[in-house]
Amino acid sequence: MITLLDYGAGNVRSVRNAIRKLGFEVKDATCPEDIRRAEKLVFPGVGSFGSAMERLQRMGYVEPLLAHIRGGKPFLGICLGLQTLYEGSEETPGVAGLGIIPGQISRFRPSGLSVPQIGWNGIKIRKQSPLFSGYAGEKLYFVHSFRASLEDAGRDWVLTTTDYGEEFVSGVQKGNVAAFQFHPEKSGEAGLRILQNFLELADFTAASPGTVSKASGETKLAKRIIACLDVRSNDAGDLVVTKGDQYDVRHEGEVRNLGKPVELARRYFEEGADEITFLNITGFRDFPLKDQPMLEVLQQTSENVFVPLTIGGGIREFTDTEGRHYSALDVASEYFRSGADKISIGSDAVYTVEEYLASGIKTGRSSIEQISIVYGAQAVVISIDPRRVYVNSPEETAHHTIKTAFPGPNGERYCWYQCTVKGGREGRNVDVVQLATACEQLGAGEILLNCIDKDGTNSGFDLELINQVRRAVTIPVIASSGAGRVEHFSEVFAATDVEAALAAGIFHRREVPIAAVKEHMREKGIETR
Repeated sequence: MITLLDYGAGNVRSVRNAIRKLGFEVKDATCPEDIRRAEKLVFPGVGSFGSAMERLQRMGYVEPLLAHIRGGKPFLGICLGLQTLYEGSEETPGVAGLGIIPGQISRFRPSGLSVPQIGWNGIKIRKQSPLFSGYAGEKLYFVHSFRASLEDAGRDWVLTTTDYGEEFVSGVQKGNVAAFQFHPEKSGEAGLRILQNFLELADFTAASPGTVSKASGETKLAKRIIACLDVRSNDAGDLVVTKGDQYDVRHEGEVRNLGKPVELARRYFEEGADEITFLNITGFRDFPLKDQPMLEVLQQTSENVFVPLTIGGGIREFTDTEGRHYSALDVASEYFRSGADKISIGSDAVYTVEEYLASGIKTGRSSIEQISIVYGAQAVVISIDPRRVYVNSPEETAHHTIKTAFPGPNGERYCWYQCTVKGGREGRNVDVVQLATACEQLGAGEILLNCIDKDGTNSGFDLELINQVRRAVTIPVIASSGAGRVEHFSEVFAATDVEAALAAGIFHRREVPIAAVKEHMREKGIETR
C-alpha cells in the first residue's frame, strides 16, 4: 500500500492516477496517524513553499513526516516535496522547512533565461541509484522558479543535477529517502518508469554517499509543442472539440465538431505532445462549479495522460443561483483537484490589469494574485487575445507600437496590438505589452500569446507580435495562432526566443502530425523531446 500525502494544494490527482496506472493501491493520508503507519510515503508538493509548510503545520503532519524520514522509511518527494526537505526558502523568508538537508532554496539567478523554468530538461546522474534502472537519458518535466543550489546542498544528498542558466540539484537521495525537482508523473513513460522503480523496490539505497561524481556536458531545455483543444457545447448540448476561423467556430450554421476532448487528449499524449491545453469556450463557464462538465473532462483525461494539462475558461469569481459565492481561487482549486497543472486566465486578466493600471495598487484580490500566492506563479498562465490596430505613426496613440513589415489597408506602417475580451468580440483600451508586463508583476508565470488576425489562417505565427511581447517580459511565452505547416514551428523558434509553440486545427484534422513537427525541429537543430 502506498500512502499519498495530500495536504490540499495543487494537482495530486495525477500522482494518484499514475500510481494506480502502475498497478499499486494508494491511500490518501487524512490524519497524522496515517503518516505514522505509512510503509511507503509519496509527498507531491505543489505551490508556494510558505503555503505548503503552513498547511503541513496546521494539519499536524510535520512531526510524523519527520519521524518517517529520519526512520529511513521509503519516501519520495516531488517538486516542492524536494524543496521542503531543506531548512528554508527565499520564496517565503522566515518560514522553516523540514530541515532534513542543510541549506536554503533560492530563486534562479538572472541569466537571460525565462523564470519559471517550464518544460522538459535532462538530468545528470551523480551517483548510481536503483531508482534510475531502465532510464535511458530521456528529458523530464520541470516547472519551478526556485531551486536547490549545488553549492549549498548537503553533498552526500546529491543524486542528480540539471542545467538552467546554472547547475542546480534536481534529485536528492540518502538511503530510502529520495526526492525530485522534476515531476515523474508528468514526464511520460520515462517518468512512470522512475516512479515504478520507487513503488516496486523494497530497498532502493543509492551508491555510497559522501562523494558526488562529476558529470560532463550540459542539459538543455527542450522547446515545447503544445496541443490545444477548444472545447464547447454543440447545439445538442454535447461537449466537443472545435476550432474557429478568427474565433468563429461555426461552419454552415453548425459548431465544428473535431472530436471528443478526452479521446483527442489521449491521442496527442500518445503522439508525443509535450503539453495539452483545454480552453473552455462554452456557456458552461457561467454555471456553478458542480455543473461544469470540464471537471469530468480533466478527471478522465488525467487517468491516462501523463504530461502537463492546462485549463482555461471561467477562472473568475461568481455567485451561483443559490446565492453562494465562489472566489477565483475556489474555481482554480477545483480544477487543480480534478487534474489540471496550470490555470489559464483570459478576459478576467484584462479587467484586472485595467484596474491595476488605473490605481497602481496590488490588492491581492485578483484571480492572478490569489492563485499565484497559493499555488505559485508557475501555475498561472495568461491567455491574451490581441488584434492589430494600424496607425500612421507612433504619435497617433499612447500605446506600444511597432513598425510593421505588413502595412495596413491604407498603407499604415505602424500598429499596436489591442487586447480583447469575450472571445475576441470586444476590444479594450489596453495593449499587449501593458497586459503582459502587468500580469507578470501581479504574479503570472507564463503567457499564452494568441493572435486574432492569424487565427485559422495557416499562414504562420505573427512574429512581430511575439517578439514584442517576448522582449517585454521575463516569464515564458507560448506562441499561438497561425501554424499551418512544420516550417512554421522552426520559424517561430528561430526568429523569436519563445519557449513553446501551440497549435490546434492542424493537429485535430491530422494535416500536420506532432511527430512530423518534432522530426523537422530535430533536423533544424532545435532542442526537442
